[in-house]
Amino acid sequence: MSSPVPLALGGPAGDALSAFRTAAATDTSPAGSLLEQAQTPAVITLIAGGVALLVVLVGGTPWRRARNVVTMVHEAGHALAAVLVGRRLQGIKLHSDTSGVTVSRGKPEGPGMAFTAMAGYLAPSVLGLLFASLLGADLVGTVLVLIALLLLGVLVMVRNAYGVFTVVASAAVLALVAFVAPVEVQAPFSYLVTWFLLFGGVRPVAELQIKRRRGHARDSDADQLGRLTAVPPVLWVLVFAVATVSCLFAGGLWLLEPVAT
Repeated sequence: MSSPVPLALGGPAGDALSAFRTAAATDTSPAGSLLEQAQTPAVITLIAGGVALLVVLVGGTPWRRARNVVTMVHEAGHALAAVLVGRRLQGIKLHSDTSGVTVSRGKPEGPGMAFTAMAGYLAPSVLGLLFASLLGADLVGTVLVLIALLLLGVLVMVRNAYGVFTVVASAAVLALVAFVAPVEVQAPFSYLVTWFLLFGGVRPVAELQIKRRRGHARDSDADQLGRLTAVPPVLWVLVFAVATVSCLFAGGLWLLEPVAT
């Protein structure tokens, strides 16, 4: 997450974007010049950001399918938080309606349980922010490695057939990008995933509040936090909204830095 399509930690030898820049710079033909310009970080981040924003805003089938990625990271966030606070992780289930559930055993109340419940809606945005910082440092290979580790961790803990299918399908896409697709595909893919996590982390928070107002999410993370902390659930939704939008803003600054320069 040395072959022509490396999947390694960042650095001159392992960075797909840097490798392609070097290769493109040796081609002085008009076609080579255009290709080099199309693969600059500024162009890549603008196109990837535009595509990710379109998927999230337009919704429909593209959003429902891509939302599985957000759900996967959401549940991974619950799972990681549970492990960090000493709870016993039982498993993860991912459903075809893009919902999911993470089961852990331990004290049913207290700060540890609250932290576990809070982590889900924050996880996609925080991961997107981490990826944005790595891409800002030109560490495309590191992003791919972290995606691979995330998929492996979820696969180990997933406990239903659809969940296994979702993780394996995502891993297949990653493998195609890392080992089959041309080297210049790795950077756009990493930018696209990062932008999608940043934008995709915000929309579920809005959807959560809409469902809550309609009475369809009485056992949501926000409502569980309300029962655990005595803080009204709507304020937890506000916390989620502020945190995800802040991650989007900070991550966007990192990703758009090549455009500004």
